[in-house]
Amino acid sequence: MLAKVLSFGLKGIEGYPVLVETDVYSGLPAYELVGLGDTAIKESKERVRSAIKNSGFEYPAKRITVNLAPADLKKEGPLYDLAIAVGLLAASEQVLPDLLKYMVVFGELSLNGDVRPVNGILPMVIEARKRGFNFMVVPQENAQEASYIQDVKILPVKNLLELTTILNKTKQPEFFTPSAWEIPQDGSETDVDFRDIKGQEKAKRAMEIAAAGMHNILLIGSPGSGKSMLAKALPGILPDLTFEEALEVTKMHSIAGELENDNGIIRIRPFRSPHHMSSAAAVTGGGMKNRPGEISLAHCGVLYFDELPEFRRDILEALRQPLEDGKITVSRANSKVTYPADVMFAASMNPCPCGNFGSEDVECRCTPTQISRYLSKISGPLLDRIDLHVEMSRVKYDELRSTQKQESSMEVRERVNGARRMQQERYHNIGKNCNAQLSAAEVKQYCEIEKQAQELLRVAFDKMKLSARSYTRILLVARTIADLDGSEAVDATHIAEAVQYRSLDKKYWGFSYD
Repeated sequence: MLAKVLSFGLKGIEGYPVLVETDVYSGLPAYELVGLGDTAIKESKERVRSAIKNSGFEYPAKRITVNLAPADLKKEGPLYDLAIAVGLLAASEQVLPDLLKYMVVFGELSLNGDVRPVNGILPMVIEARKRGFNFMVVPQENAQEASYIQDVKILPVKNLLELTTILNKTKQPEFFTPSAWEIPQDGSETDVDFRDIKGQEKAKRAMEIAAAGMHNILLIGSPGSGKSMLAKALPGILPDLTFEEALEVTKMHSIAGELENDNGIIRIRPFRSPHHMSSAAAVTGGGMKNRPGEISLAHCGVLYFDELPEFRRDILEALRQPLEDGKITVSRANSKVTYPADVMFAASMNPCPCGNFGSEDVECRCTPTQISRYLSKISGPLLDRIDLHVEMSRVKYDELRSTQKQESSMEVRERVNGARRMQQERYHNIGKNCNAQLSAAEVKQYCEIEKQAQELLRVAFDKMKLSARSYTRILLVARTIADLDGSEAVDATHIAEAVQYRSLDKKYWGFSYD
């Protein structure tokens, strides 16, 4: 007898249907699995056999053929175990096949018949819903994650026996009731609050601007000036995630197997900080299974590089395209996938190997050659993609001992959320959420500036020998500064503040991007 069970697979971040066909017929006992499955799928034979026996059913002593269609697409992972098992039981007439035509089945089996969670449930359920299916059988641990998709019935199962009782209609299905989507009221949990940072008012202001518009930012300063501390405080001022952004972020972490929270969905913006010894595949994505890298796991959040020049040159140059396009395409010999990578890139670095070049307090011990070699690790095109360049000097003793009350992260975050709401309302017709996402054509439409501001920007463009990209990014930063002020008009003061964040490349690198 032939039985068919629908499941889904993953190609990049998109799901695709996989029909599990199981045929049981007379002949010498044998088991054949076809359909271009990887090692984990081929090993499902033994997991399914033990799960069926330990659940009280008879494993058919006949010839068994299992096909995963379409046969020309590579299938990966153990998520088809449950579908194969119920297909085998239906084909051997041990369970009724009536309900299987309505179900989409996911799950890995243990040897005793328990159903284990699988990675990538959310994108597969989204694709299944798009194709008109609304009855999903998932492992109990994946139920919360899958339940946030509207108009979908989620049936969580603990073990194979539980599902068979539902298929045989001896038990009514109990569908999962999802939790309501709520934004955390206390914001991101961070070890450092803005009120803990003494001095560095200019750097804190730049961080606020960067968070409000999701602009890239580079902090340059001597050791101990507070660069890393400021970066650790950044998650506390990031704007709230929208529900659509939360689904996008959760999809990436689900695919990578990093979804560990009990809510089933990520509610705060990711903050990823890879070590400078990380490989290119770890940062950009790839490897044997073409998994998303750190830049994609930071999607809709922050990718932070501490000690920027210590990262390998190939990794830094690989950032250029995704920072421009908001996505990254990873090509390998057997596959090509595109992952989203719409991130706010934040980085910090010393101005030289000893860290004291340009300091007014401590003499630099480096030679001009050493300084040049150190700074040259950061290329001009990469710098050109960083919107705000901020110099941080050593904190003075009086600033450290000051008892003056500082703004908290929550206070700053309220202003950031206000600016982000303005941007979301302004761009809701074009599907954008923040200023940094605008294209060059959209900048012309939404970043009109006053006449006095135009003259100021013209002078800055000529004197600083700015590139066309720098010009566009100055306009975007000025647009964000105006949003923080609650102004729809971009005036000369907004342009002047945006321009001052583009001067350090000339001081330290001494070149333009023509």
